[in-house]
Amino acid sequence: MPLPRPTQTGRTPWRLGAALLAIAITLSGCTRGDTAIPQERIELSVFWWGGEQRAALTKQALELYSQRYPTVTFKFTWQGNAGYYDRLSTEAAAGNAPDIFQIDDNYLTEYAQREILLDLTDYVRAGRLDLRKLPSGLAQSSQVGGRIVAAAGAANTPGLIYNKSLLDRLDLPEPWIGMSYPEYLAWAKRVTERTGGKVAGTMDPSGDYKALWLWLRSQQKELYKGRQIGFTEDDLTRWFEMWRDARRGGATPPARVIHRANSGDVTQQLVATGEAAASFAWSNQLPELQKLTKDKLRVVSYPGAPEAQWARASIYWAGFRGTRHPDRVVHVIDFLVNDVQAGTILGTERGLSANLDVRQVVQESLTDESMKLTAAFEAGMAERFGPAPVPPPRGHATVKTLLLQAAENVQFGRATPREAAAAFISQANATLTS
Repeated sequence: MPLPRPTQTGRTPWRLGAALLAIAITLSGCTRGDTAIPQERIELSVFWWGGEQRAALTKQALELYSQRYPTVTFKFTWQGNAGYYDRLSTEAAAGNAPDIFQIDDNYLTEYAQREILLDLTDYVRAGRLDLRKLPSGLAQSSQVGGRIVAAAGAANTPGLIYNKSLLDRLDLPEPWIGMSYPEYLAWAKRVTERTGGKVAGTMDPSGDYKALWLWLRSQQKELYKGRQIGFTEDDLTRWFEMWRDARRGGATPPARVIHRANSGDVTQQLVATGEAAASFAWSNQLPELQKLTKDKLRVVSYPGAPEAQWARASIYWAGFRGTRHPDRVVHVIDFLVNDVQAGTILGTERGLSANLDVRQVVQESLTDESMKLTAAFEAGMAERFGPAPVPPPRGHATVKTLLLQAAENVQFGRATPREAAAAFISQANATLTS
């Protein structure tokens, strides 16, 4: 029997990048049907990181697949983010990786180059994995070395999350799209002054790679250039100096407070703890942060040119290169990305649906106010997004750690901005070329 495609909405082509346009042209000469696949009973293992809510929704979506295709069942495994890639790497090295797993851009290039990921290129060309309803940036972001190695399952973008209730009480304006960094830091200093120093205006994101990356893109530079850092020691020195001066001027809290938020723990974000009026985060974290405070939170783009931001895959679905059931794996991935019912079940827990048709349906069904705000922000930013960069190179996770270490050395006075920048550039380039 031919393997039927999951139920999808209309197929109006979306604007494609050059690479996927070539695939679309190839697709036009191919048969849309699936190759006949034996209908033996199989179990596919699926692995992801996240909390209990993500686990419940993911299981529900995959159980829907099993209802439609009763010969396929799933073995579910999930855990927190900490240690996730260590476990995945160990299992892959032993040739025992899950058939389907969640991955993000921190490790996409590395896992592709290690030949862990199933090559999906021919499946896209044959129309068995459909990426045409993804924004071009999201579709292109799953390519490494000219191969499609994953499919974006959800999207998000950086968001400056701020305390609207506090600003209303202080009679201060809210941050706005296109706010320059000098304007933003002056605004933050006013917040600190109006609260008598009890609440700082902003978190110090000098160790946050995404904040640095968008600041660089506002100046037509990138975080990476091939397998090298894409900016200079002078650039990073200016970045560290800007935030050092902001701390000295009172726009940010002291280093001991910043350090807690540097951990990445959402519960320690200063906008949620009440120690800052704004935090640099991901836009889809707004609902989670809102649960931590009674004040009303809102989201806007990071300071700088809004076109520096892009549609980013918050997660990808990938298949294991060594799976015994590659055709089924691809069919399930297509289902998770493109099926309306599956997308409605998964909701916005991982971010907004990557498929634009599914996203529209999900947005219309949202009832949570914070979720609605997140969706509206992302939709409004979509028209302003600039081109997506290529996925970060192998070693990106280590580079992120090195940047945080360098920033904290400046924050705690253990190094000057210049010293920290020089050390980072040297260590990061060594990591990327090793």
